[in-house]
Amino acid sequence: MEKMVMKEFYQGKRVLLTGDTGFKGSWLALWLHSMGANVLGYALAPTSKDDHFNLLNLSKDIEHIDGNLLDNQLLNEVFERFQPEIVFHLAAQALVRLSYDDPKTTFDTNVSGSVNVLEAVRKTKSVKSLIYVTSDKCYKNNEWIWGYRENDALGGHDPYSASKAAAELVFSSYIDSFFSKNEAIGVASVRAGNVIGGGDWALDRIIPDCIRSISNNVPIEIRSPNSTRPWQHVLEPLSGYLLLGQRLFESPKKFSGAWNFGPEFGSVKTVLQLVESCIQVYGSGEVMVGKTDGTKHEAGLLHLNCEKAKHALEWHPVWGFEQTVFQTISWYKDFKNGANPREISMNHIHNYLADKK
Repeated sequence: MEKMVMKEFYQGKRVLLTGDTGFKGSWLALWLHSMGANVLGYALAPTSKDDHFNLLNLSKDIEHIDGNLLDNQLLNEVFERFQPEIVFHLAAQALVRLSYDDPKTTFDTNVSGSVNVLEAVRKTKSVKSLIYVTSDKCYKNNEWIWGYRENDALGGHDPYSASKAAAELVFSSYIDSFFSKNEAIGVASVRAGNVIGGGDWALDRIIPDCIRSISNNVPIEIRSPNSTRPWQHVLEPLSGYLLLGQRLFESPKKFSGAWNFGPEFGSVKTVLQLVESCIQVYGSGEVMVGKTDGTKHEAGLLHLNCEKAKHALEWHPVWGFEQTVFQTISWYKDFKNGANPREISMNHIHNYLADKK
């Protein structure tokens, strides 16, 4: 039986979370707050009233600072004032296709911004645990049929993937140069599969695109129907991050390093299979295969080997592909029908924890 992240551990802990206004970050902020953590979020301001952060009204529950990772002075001032015990670094430019349109911002944010976070952590003696989030796309993609392991080669064809591989190299350098010599802190990089879930409204991501198309009664256009991805609900990797954050705090050197958090192999499905499942659960919609933009490379086959997390952390995924899609689409259906977004999201967390037992 997997050892669960206990509410008692995070109760009262000072947790600094970069990227709290983002999709994954807002879910993590809600979960941490529900466990009684003292959360400070640092991120760019949300861009829409329908962003998950705003829908949850999180600004009333946690302290939030509008800030850019590249504002080194402000970032250091926040660390110095808050004196966090645990840091979750999620802030990033997270879209592959946008990285083609604006590669400089992608590299600046994902590499230089991450350096600024590492420097702030290095200088802040209160920090005992750092979770440094990159991506499954940090691996050099050889289109293998088996999953990538934590010790496989890094690389990246598109600017986004390359920026995450570079961020991993920076992290490795900081471990070797600084953190390995500090017995009081545990640091880990985490690489998750393609996360989906309610409350995501980002442009050019598959689930928000599906919801917008269905709501507007137009076909869902997909570019690469046969590309496979390790689809997982957003709560799956977040549960891994939370568990790892606790383990790093308790046994810093034992759990430092790189970790994969992905679904079982049965959840590695094509884009077309995902969209068709969304349509089935929603009860309406149709799919149309559009033209692929040959100038913007995207990986065709990708999934992760998570044996390290299963054996060393006793973490395992809970929701299979069908349940992941059901939970995701039901969030949007409930929201459309007028349910309170915060109650929907908290119910999903409760359901996930209930199924985890």
